[in-house]
Amino acid sequence: PRGMCGMTYVPTRVLAFCFCRMVYPQPNALIPTRKDVLVLTPWLAPIVWEGTFNIDILNEQFRLRNTTIGLTVFAIKKYVVFLKLFLETAEQHFMVGHRVTYYVFTDRPADVPQVPLGANRQLVVLSVRNYTRWQDVSMHRMEMISRFSEQRFLQEVDYLVCADVDMKFQDHVGVEILSALFGTLHPGFYRSGRKAFTYERRPQSQAYIPWDNGDFYYMGAFFGGSVVEVSKLTKACHQAMVVDQANGIEAVWHDESHLNKYLLYHKPTKVLSPEYMWDQRLLGWPSIIKKLRFAAVPKNHQKIRNR
Repeated sequence: PRGMCGMTYVPTRVLAFCFCRMVYPQPNALIPTRKDVLVLTPWLAPIVWEGTFNIDILNEQFRLRNTTIGLTVFAIKKYVVFLKLFLETAEQHFMVGHRVTYYVFTDRPADVPQVPLGANRQLVVLSVRNYTRWQDVSMHRMEMISRFSEQRFLQEVDYLVCADVDMKFQDHVGVEILSALFGTLHPGFYRSGRKAFTYERRPQSQAYIPWDNGDFYYMGAFFGGSVVEVSKLTKACHQAMVVDQANGIEAVWHDESHLNKYLLYHKPTKVLSPEYMWDQRLLGWPSIIKKLRFAAVPKNHQKIRNR
């Protein structure tokens, strides 16, 4: 028998490749998608900017795989106040049309807001302890993500996206970001040379990066990949921080410093442009940024961090 596309029926797993009804512009091998930005790293990882992907093609690919995405977020102490806006805007812009599980790590489960969720989307509250210093809260994220990846994430989702809670989704953030391992260019350093990067420069630290090394400076507030790769990353960063603590040293930018060390020697398979991590209040809106997708929420750092 033959199907609507005129194709002979074959096993279901092969039918997944029937895209015959999808109409989209043909790519041209001689015309670059963007001429104003780097769209490919030297190790052949795509750098995701607006104009470099067709979301309809990507959505179809990931839907055929029945992909489930986990989004981890930490709402510790006063940071729980950011959770409502984070979840509401995620429902509007994050992985729309796909299966999503929000994993909310918090020491205040009673304060987690009730936000209406779409079909095939759920929220899981994971109770964790808090710490006196915000630096310790930040650094223990790696430990918690690593532990829960092994305990449950591997069985529940295909990809993990790890995000800061004091942010909002302002425009589309979808499956174009998904890859085995992705990092996000820091909006303050995407124009800078490696010597300007705020890497950990002390050799005594496990996060140490020499002055003549470095590809990009990655933001600790938005990273992810397959659960297997995120588990490896977070476990390595946690173990490195344990060694540093035993040696009486703390990396200059805490877990972000260790993330940058890991991504230097374990190259990400996809890099997200600063569209996926922006602060319009501090940086304005330059013409190179076509869309502001994931944006910082104004806040009083001292008031929030110390309570």
